[in-house]
Amino acid sequence: MSGKNWHAALLGAAMALAGLGAPAQAADKVVWNFSLWGPPRAATAAADFFAKTVEEKTGGNFTMKLHYGEAVSPSKENLDSIKIGSVEIAMICTAYHPGKNPAMTGLDLPFLPFADLDVQQRVHETYYKHPAVVDEMKRWNAVAVFSNLLPQSEFIGVGTPPKTLEDWKGKRVRAIGGIGEAMRVLGAVPTSVPAPEVYTSLERGMVNAASLPFTYNHIAMRLHEISKWYTVNMAPGSSNCPTVVSITALNALPAEYRKILEDAYPAGYALLKNAYKEVDVTNLALLEKMGLESIRYSDEQVTAFRENAAQPIWDKWVADMKTKGVPGEELLKLIFDTAKGGA
Repeated sequence: MSGKNWHAALLGAAMALAGLGAPAQAADKVVWNFSLWGPPRAATAAADFFAKTVEEKTGGNFTMKLHYGEAVSPSKENLDSIKIGSVEIAMICTAYHPGKNPAMTGLDLPFLPFADLDVQQRVHETYYKHPAVVDEMKRWNAVAVFSNLLPQSEFIGVGTPPKTLEDWKGKRVRAIGGIGEAMRVLGAVPTSVPAPEVYTSLERGMVNAASLPFTYNHIAMRLHEISKWYTVNMAPGSSNCPTVVSITALNALPAEYRKILEDAYPAGYALLKNAYKEVDVTNLALLEKMGLESIRYSDEQVTAFRENAAQPIWDKWVADMKTKGVPGEELLKLIFDTAKGGA
């Protein structure tokens, strides 16, 4: 099934799940600008679904204009754009601008206990409601309403493949947030590069490898076209990339429209999870067909990596948060308790 066809099928299923029926009665005309980046892909499937849902259920009275490719705001400035009112809704990645949202970066830490996307969803939704996170987002006139549930990251790269974890020493890698800190433990040199700039960085040799959600973003960003190898089981972590909404815009939204949007979130999550599964089947076959080398580390190596890297990075984050007035220890505990079903 082609990418276009699977997206259409999943979107149709999600719309059925959302129960699209008669349009809402409110006659207010509302237009929201939705800032995204890169091309349409699995991670933006929910954004596309929300736009179609609100337009259809309000008879065209509430519309979202999806702006891809940083058309209305650079990826690192989406929070700024929300604050000044140039966009009403945006996807952000908190590791792109940790200084703007330190409390949120707890979800960017490596080796968090996310057994699957269901657990990740539960943790993210709970975390977004913590007072420290809510207050932090308020400073940008924003509220996090939906997690785009980015899958675990893996590396794709050029040059000599790192057959062992020791081979990462000295390699320049695109690895944001806590994943970058984990790679320092292996002797790699991490750099924070926004997703739209990764292709150029890899092509020009500015980095030897790039960490992105596997497999959808490797292919969506066309990195497979210039790469020689990829990893399959490092699973160092994932990036926290929520959809945030302007508080001003949300408060001004007619109650009927707000309910339509909020009622669409469960179907949006189901759509995302299915989208990631579908693209993996297609993308893994493509990577094999193109002859890229698949690198799998032994369980012993991966376990040792986690044991050496995880706790020191978590402890450092907690200490850093304390200097910023953020309850890091409490937030980290919230992650683990919620993952276990205890919160």
